[in-house]
Formats: sequence, structure tokens, C-alpha cells
Amino acid sequence: MNYRIVMAVYCTAFAVYSWDVYTAGTDAPHVMPMTEQARLGQDLFQQNNCIACHQFYGLGGYMGPDLTNFVSNRGPAATAIGRAFIVNGTATMPNLGLDESQADAILEYLAFVDQTGTYPAEDYDILWWGAVTQVDDPT
Repeated sequence: MNYRIVMAVYCTAFAVYSWDVYTAGTDAPHVMPMTEQARLGQDLFQQNNCIACHQFYGLGGYMGPDLTNFVSNRGPAATAIGRAFIVNGTATMPNLGLDESQADAILEYLAFVDQTGTYPAEDYDILWWGAVTQVDDPT
């Protein structure tokens, strides 16, 4: 068998496979841009080191709950409860001295994080080339 033909077939297969992986892998979910209030909430979240106790996508502290999908999992009534927790603290959450507008900014940031995906992934698919896709991801 001619080695040039074999090499041409391998190179063509590699080029087609590479093109497919690099073009299909660049699709990103559509997420609305972060509002100014959500940016303020992000700054407050970071300044008060909330990640020391809370998590996003399973990363962070373990003292408080994972906040990745706080808004969608708990509904609108939980937003009022979350505001009260942020402003007043609880037995396990410290009172950080934040006012209502700062609490609203943090809740706006949590709403932004909520639209970036779901955690934990409940329905995922492992493709034949090793990529993992989340079927229930809001794209």
C-alpha cells in the first residue's frame, strides 16, 4: 500500500475532526450582560468574602448553601427572605451591616449568576470525543 495515500487519509481525517471540534466547541450560551446593580452586588459579594461560606457551581465554602440557582430554585418569595437574611443576618450568617439597597444589589447579582447555568447538572451527555454537554442548560 502506498504510504502517501495512508498519510493523506490520516491528515484529511485529522483536519476534518479538528475543524469539527474547534467550531462546535465555541458555541456559548446566550447570557444577558450584567447590569450596573448586579456589578455592585458582585463587588459587595467579593468585599464581604461571601464565597468563604457560600458556593457557586460547587466551588467555595461549605457553611452556607450553594447560591448558583438560588433565585430559580426558591422562587420570588425567597428573594424577600434572602433580603432579610442579608440585611439582618441569621444564627449562622453574620450581620454584615448592609442596607436594603445593597441587599437588592446582591440579589440582582445572584439572579445574574442564576442565568449562567444549573448546578448540579441533572441531565448531561458525554459525547463520543469526550466533551460533556448539559442537556438542561439554559442556552
